[in-house]
Amino acid sequence: MSDEASKEDILINVTPSEVRAALLENGVLQEVFVERAARRGLISNIYKGRVSRVLPGMQAAFIEIGLSRTAFLHASDIARGEDNDTAEDDLPAIRELIREGDTLLVQVVKDPLGNKGARLTTYITLPSRHLVLLPRSDTVGVSARIEDEAERERLRSTTEALLAEHEIDCGAIVRTVAEGSGREALEADLKYLKRLWEVVQTRRGKLEPESLVHEDLSLPLRTLRDLVTSDVEKILVDNPDDYAAMREFASTFLPTVETRIHHYRRRRPIFDLHGIEDEIRKALDRKLPLKSGGYLIFDQTEAMTTIDVNTGGYVGHRNLEETIYRTNLEAAVAIARQLRLRNLGGIIIIDFIDMEEAEHRDSVLKLLEDSMARDHARHQITPVSPLGLVEMTRKRTRESLQHVLSEDCPSCEGRGFVLTAETVCFEIFREVIRQARQFEFEEALVLAHQDVVELLLDEQAHGLADLEEHTGKSIRLQTEALYLQDQFDVVLM
Repeated sequence: MSDEASKEDILINVTPSEVRAALLENGVLQEVFVERAARRGLISNIYKGRVSRVLPGMQAAFIEIGLSRTAFLHASDIARGEDNDTAEDDLPAIRELIREGDTLLVQVVKDPLGNKGARLTTYITLPSRHLVLLPRSDTVGVSARIEDEAERERLRSTTEALLAEHEIDCGAIVRTVAEGSGREALEADLKYLKRLWEVVQTRRGKLEPESLVHEDLSLPLRTLRDLVTSDVEKILVDNPDDYAAMREFASTFLPTVETRIHHYRRRRPIFDLHGIEDEIRKALDRKLPLKSGGYLIFDQTEAMTTIDVNTGGYVGHRNLEETIYRTNLEAAVAIARQLRLRNLGGIIIIDFIDMEEAEHRDSVLKLLEDSMARDHARHQITPVSPLGLVEMTRKRTRESLQHVLSEDCPSCEGRGFVLTAETVCFEIFREVIRQARQFEFEEALVLAHQDVVELLLDEQAHGLADLEEHTGKSIRLQTEALYLQDQFDVVLM
């Protein structure tokens, strides 16, 4: 994949209750962001927290920040003055750092996920377009994606000089998009960040504990700040108010971007362009077909995500090894895109089809790494194991697309399967026998799903008759339209 050949577009769909942003590369959907009015993401929000409980054994504490679930703060995320590079084994005891009832200025680094509360840090960061201000630090770092050493040194020395000139007693990180930026752009960002930090400190002094001190920008403005690079050709937004807000934000902070923002006015829904709605629906499926006839299977669990590669109907034109190799190559590209689109994080295990030739394994791994190069999330990939497995990690900060847009099936409760009608029939038989041994009754009324009742009256009719004879009780069946297939009741009459 060539960065020079990549052209990006950003489409933003706004409704009163939901905002969605889509990042496309060469017309293909790569990432989607969803923000709902009733459940906005918390990442980068700053709170005045109160320590509710310290857990010495875990070197952690629970912090009340005004949410339904207490947030989590580890000792390694607590600022300790100048000595912040201590190895975890050498961390001071957490009770030496904080105690119950203390108030802290904390920032969310991970949204609540599942049953887990938000993850916090006291190392506050305030991002702008080109820079990230580090109020708890005094060093200047440069993004590793800026590879030219002369440019790195120029950006570092310019930022250090500006911090000293404006008497800002903080550190900073120079972001990737700052490459090639002049002194004026960096200075404008620093002035804005200095004002913002002063506002945060003032609000902290006035607010009670468990209060929100600073909320991050809305999704449309965050998109401008974080996603727009020189590769982005146009940004389309279908809401006039957000269009005006984005233009105003860009004119102040991103003057070179302002002309790329356009108000989408056509009748056709903006997410129907490039088939974005269809791609989102496909990203929720467990099975993803490949163009060759092979397919991928995604299984997302609490502990990890596994991805299985299968040849399916692809038989190739040469031999089995070539077929496997071609399928794995196609899968590597598709997996890299799906990890971004589905926003899968944590531990990820990829089960490529076993390849006998080491050269093929190396080529597949190289293609996976190249395809992941444009991913905004930090990730690490290990070599292909002898079993064809690739272990990798991808930083997880917000919930996956599946968790945002879907919930566990009420029938199977997330297991991915339901009991067969035949199995339910046998469970009913056992339940009737159990009841007959414990209670006196003349008739048992069985309430069940229609498929189960039909099976009891057809293939299991003999079994039902034997049960009546065995128990000496009359059994009557009744279909319940609202019952799930593996749900039933036995009512004693």
